[in-house]
Formats: sequence, structure tokens, C-alpha cells
Amino acid sequence: MSGDTKTRRRGRRGATSAPPSARQVNYRQLKNPFPVMKAFSDDEIANMHETALRMLEELGIKVLLPEALNIFVKAGARAEGEMVYIGRDIIEAAIASAPKSIPCLAGARHRDFTLELGSLTFQPGAAAPHATDLVRGRRPGRGADFEELARLTQHFDVFQMVSPLVEPQDVPVQDRHYFTTEVQLTKTDKFPFFFSRGTPQAMDNFEMLRDFRGASDEAFRASPHCYTIINTNSPRTLDIPMAQGLIDFARHGQVSIVTPFTLMGAMAPITVAGAMTLSHAECMAAIALTQLINPGAPVCYGTFTSNVDMKSGAPAFGTPTHFQASLAAGQLARHLGLPWRSAAGSASNLNDVQAANENQLGLWGCLMAGATVIIHSAGWLEGGLSVSYEKLITDVEVLNMVAELCAGAKAGPDEIGFENALSEVDPSCHFFATTQTMARYNTEFYEPIVHDYANFGTWTDRGAKDATARATEVWQRILAEDNGPKVDADRNGALQAFIAKRKAEGGAPPES
Repeated sequence: MSGDTKTRRRGRRGATSAPPSARQVNYRQLKNPFPVMKAFSDDEIANMHETALRMLEELGIKVLLPEALNIFVKAGARAEGEMVYIGRDIIEAAIASAPKSIPCLAGARHRDFTLELGSLTFQPGAAAPHATDLVRGRRPGRGADFEELARLTQHFDVFQMVSPLVEPQDVPVQDRHYFTTEVQLTKTDKFPFFFSRGTPQAMDNFEMLRDFRGASDEAFRASPHCYTIINTNSPRTLDIPMAQGLIDFARHGQVSIVTPFTLMGAMAPITVAGAMTLSHAECMAAIALTQLINPGAPVCYGTFTSNVDMKSGAPAFGTPTHFQASLAAGQLARHLGLPWRSAAGSASNLNDVQAANENQLGLWGCLMAGATVIIHSAGWLEGGLSVSYEKLITDVEVLNMVAELCAGAKAGPDEIGFENALSEVDPSCHFFATTQTMARYNTEFYEPIVHDYANFGTWTDRGAKDATARATEVWQRILAEDNGPKVDADRNGALQAFIAKRKAEGGAPPES
């Protein structure tokens, strides 16, 4: 019997069994499988931490919200005008009380996850003033764009959190938070984002979310159901809306992700070590405020540090310096023991090779640094001025592949396949028809959403489309076919009634 005949016979036997089931994946609760890298030695990180504490004690931080300033003073900090000088005892107590693990409750229980060192969550590009795609071009962000991007976020399991996406500038400012919250609650069942734009808007958002989820006040405060991102104003300034946001979210037990946005050579020292020391100091001050309000309030350490192009002053992302800054941030976060946020992103003006290179280098910097939350992981262009529909799709392809690596690989007897593969094939023959292959051919490998593995002739016959053109077809198909989660009619009706009532009362203009 020839080996070829043997392989075919075994293959026919395998083929008569039940067809393999459709491939099932779970990208919702990921663990980072990669060993962390270091930018600096442990001694250097310890010195950066000590220098940050010294900065807060001797140089201080400017706090523009009187309530926040008074909270610091009551805790023992010294104030001179708007400058607050925070002792290391206050900082150390805050770091000790900040939770090291934060269970986050999404709209559906299977989408719950935990923020802690070693866990991994992704968000799409966020808070851009523009949206862009190949069909409609670049445009100011609209409500329709926010809704479509939220639906795309819902579609891909690799996004565990909804981001602020694009600013819906066609929605009145005093009503904008009603719109964005309604979209997140009705078009997704993931962990939602709320801006910190004043207490009235925060209270509206909390009430809408609480009632839509059917939670009591006590249950809502007991577990995080949403999050915000707090950007300090570097260097060493905590402005009014950000300080108020820290207070509002801490009081109600919701997650604040503290993120100094430090660009080396502009609003931070030109060196990685100097910029990260400044960022570390600002982050610890903001974390301290949350713990002074509510010890144990959920809060994440964070940073978004890269360099500027010294020829133009424009932000640059996905650079070697950006990568190093992420590594240093991871070391500082682990020094504190807190879950933390980093970011990818691109300064390219369109979804081209530069955009892919920058996003991937920034992404791998976050992964090698052990980031808990990676924001701007897909879709971000122009240094944050646009979210691209096509880039969101092509970036998701990479995120899905990373998520596949998080699952690891098994090497049990069935995977090694002595009985069901190796012994079935004679030398110089193929494995296409083995029992193992026939059982796994439809489930073993990652299935790309936009990459094309066809040969040149087949690709040409299909229209010779590049990845960006194929990505357009992908997002259009998703928006045409995927309607998102089912929504409880009664709760949706109550949500619409609340929004109508609040709009009739004038809405809630953001506080400055």
C-alpha cells in the first residue's frame, strides 16, 4: 500500500464523521502572555519614584478646583494659593488603599472583566474631532459616526471597553452626554465610557446607567459599571473638570483612569526618564485625590507619553521613544502594584504603511510593558485628530492575532497527534486528510477578517483590492448586518423618557 493511498483511506474515514463545528473564540477576558521588558534598572525606577515624591513635596502641583485643594489641605498637604505641596505620607497611604484588582461589570455578564496587573483590555481610538473613511471622506465627527463606531466596537470581542470614539459635534453640547450614553447602552453591552465634564453631566450619566442596568444606588456604588479618563495638564496642573471628575467618580465607586499626556520636549522633559518622572508625580497626585475622597475607590495608573517632532512640534507616535516610555510606565506601575493604562496610535494622515508601523510598534510597546488597558489600539490617525473606519478594521486584525496568542498553545496527546496524524502518514506524503486534520481544519487556525491569503492570480481575479479597500467592505457589511445586542423595551422606554425630560429642562451644560 502506498503512503498516498494510506493517507486517502484514513482521510475518508475521518471525513465521514460529524463536520467540525464553527470556530469559537473568547477574546473577552484576556491575560497578557508576554514577559515584561524593562527600560531602566530597578534602582533607576526607584530613583524616579523618589524624585516624583520630591517633586510633589518641594515643587508642588497646581490644583484649580477649590474643593480638591481643600481636600488635600484637610489631609495635611500645604497650600500656597493654587499650589499644593503633598507629603509622601499622603501619597503612600493613597497607593496602599487603591485597589490592586478592579472587577468591572459590563452590560452583559459574559463581558465582565477585571483590571489588574497581568490582565489585558483593548479600546478603539478615542475622542477624535474627526471621522474618516474611503466612502465619505474626512469630516467633523457626527452623532452618526459615534453610533456606527460604537456598533463596530460592539461587533469585535477584542474590544472589552467602549471608548469616546469621536466627538458628535452635530449634537448640542448640553445634550451630548445623553446621546453618547444612550448609544453605548442600547448599541453595546460592553463597559461604557463617560466624559468628566462637570457634576451635572456625571450625575445624569450615572442615573441613566444605573436605571438601565436595574441596579440600586447601593449596588451601583459597590461595583464599577463605567469609567472615565482623567488627563492632567502637564506640567503639574490639575484643572477644574478633571479634578471634579476624580471626585465624582470616586464618590460613586466608578473607575477613573488617570492619564498624564506628556509629550517629551514640549510639556515634559525631553528625556524618557524626565518625562516619566513628571508623569509619575502627576499620576500619584490624582490617585491620592480619589483615595482621600473614598479610600478603595477604583482607579488606574496611566500614562500617554511620546515625543514631539522637534522640527515641527507635532506629536509623534509609534516611535522608539514612545516604546521606551511605555516600558518605563509599566515599571513604575508595577512599583506601585496598580493596574495601568497605556496607548498605541499613529501620527500618519491616512491608513498607510506608516500608520500600520506606528500603531504596531506602539502596541507592542504596551504589550511588552504589561499594560492592563491599551487605548487607541485601533483606528487612530493624525495623532488623534481622526478615527478611520478602515484603520479600525485593519488594526483589529492585529488585535485579534494578539488575542489568539493570549490563549496559548496546548501540547497534549491529541495535539501531538501520534495516533491521529503522525502514524497515518507515510514518508513524503501529506497531512491534509488525516483524522486530526479532518477534525480540526475548520477550527484550528485564526480566520482573518481583512487579510487575503489568496495567490496573485486569485487576488487579481477578485479585483486586486488592497487591505484598505477590503476593510471598507468589512465595516460596511458589519453595519448592514449586525444590529447589536437585544435591548429590554421597558428599560429603553424609561431611558428615552428620562432623556426627554432632562432635555426639556435644558439639559446639562458642561462645567469648566
